[in-house]
Amino acid sequence: MSATESSRTASSGSLYAARKAIYPKEVEGSFRRIKWGLLAFTLAVYYLLPFVRWDRGPGAPTQAVLVDFPHRRFYFFFIEIWPQEVYYLTGLLILAALVLFLMNAVAGRIWCGYLCPQTVWTDLYLSAERWIEGDARERARKDAGPRTSKIRREKIAKHALWLVIAWWTGGAWVLYFADAPTLVHQLATFQPGVSQAYVWIGIFTFTTYMLAGHMREQVCLYMCPWPRIQAALTDEYALNVTFRYDRGEPRMSLKQGLALRAAGGRAGDCVDCGQCVAVCPTGVDIREGASLGCVQCGLCIDACDGVMAKIGRAPRLIAYDTQMNCERRKSGAAPIFKPLRARTLIYAMLILAIGGMMSLTLATRGDARLSVIHDRNPLAVRLTDGALRNAYTVRFANMSGEPRRFALEVEGLDQAEVEIVGVEPDAQGRFVVVVGPDQTREARALVTLRGDKPSAAQTPIVFVSRDLDSGASVEAKDAFLQP
Repeated sequence: MSATESSRTASSGSLYAARKAIYPKEVEGSFRRIKWGLLAFTLAVYYLLPFVRWDRGPGAPTQAVLVDFPHRRFYFFFIEIWPQEVYYLTGLLILAALVLFLMNAVAGRIWCGYLCPQTVWTDLYLSAERWIEGDARERARKDAGPRTSKIRREKIAKHALWLVIAWWTGGAWVLYFADAPTLVHQLATFQPGVSQAYVWIGIFTFTTYMLAGHMREQVCLYMCPWPRIQAALTDEYALNVTFRYDRGEPRMSLKQGLALRAAGGRAGDCVDCGQCVAVCPTGVDIREGASLGCVQCGLCIDACDGVMAKIGRAPRLIAYDTQMNCERRKSGAAPIFKPLRARTLIYAMLILAIGGMMSLTLATRGDARLSVIHDRNPLAVRLTDGALRNAYTVRFANMSGEPRRFALEVEGLDQAEVEIVGVEPDAQGRFVVVVGPDQTREARALVTLRGDKPSAAQTPIVFVSRDLDSGASVEAKDAFLQP
């Protein structure tokens, strides 16, 4: 059911309308080729990336992209993210949102039309359906007619192929969470210990089969929130797939148009052939104006260009354009295209700033971390000899492949003494903590101040963790409190 039909049903008072089957017709053209190229690229990346190898040294995972839950790591080629660095994930989510906003500000829902997983897998499923059952008219005829044995065999073959695609989709997803070749061997030989993988493969097989095979445009029309969000983010300069009604109206058949022109009248270039609707994956009639159901895939542009070529008229009766430009051309003014404007420049600058900041911190970060948490209860303790003591939980992180020795020091408070519970000082009086390769270690540190007490209720201090082998150090700030 198209978005227009949905609105008509809603206006009539009904809360639900039965779905009307949509049979998108196959079309050729520049936008269809772009979609084929992006489909092949994105699916190749998704299915094959788990098998790409990356050498990180002895004992480290060799999978280029891996979410390692047992060791709480995320690997992306040369980048390794620890749980303490979850802010990088936050930064990536912000970047993704800004890129989506920028795409919308420049050319509407191009994400939906070309890169959205729902669009990509629906395209793949439609291709499998056409390969087995034929193009739109043939599929509609078979569904409307009696179910012969041949049609049943075709249906079974189609759903079997859909399930294979869905199964491999779910299988590829779980490969990002374990070593792909090893997990494939374990799954193929039904080895114990991979039951969770079977469960997740089953879940993603079912969801892919249902969303791409059965629900299709219903996901875009009713389930996805992005059409409603982008409608609030767009402006009059954003390019969208637009029927250029200044040129196409009044629409009429080819014969009627020729007769009207011969009589000196004006006829639009649109011959009302309906090919733009026939190829639309969501059943939208682009000639009726902007619609939440339009995913901006450009297939109607290819269909209309094919018709215009056959009747000897200029292409791009449907094109990426704006309603404002249609009105300007209608009044005799020149169209305006402003891809560079305040909105797009702000988005671009934010993307560059956040991306540059993340890249800089990744490039300059060390392979050691130190975090400190002050005890909450009690905040401070006065000892029998009059000294003040604060207690802290200190976590050392060694992000290298070798064991390391860290000495803990405190700066910012004269005559303060630091000790680590359960650790004996070395010959130089330093409290040294040994942290294994690619590990963290938590310790309890006591900071004691004897003699003159600070006048302030709290004094800023700095904990310094110094690598005794390399001399490198990391710091963490906290405060020393009085009772």
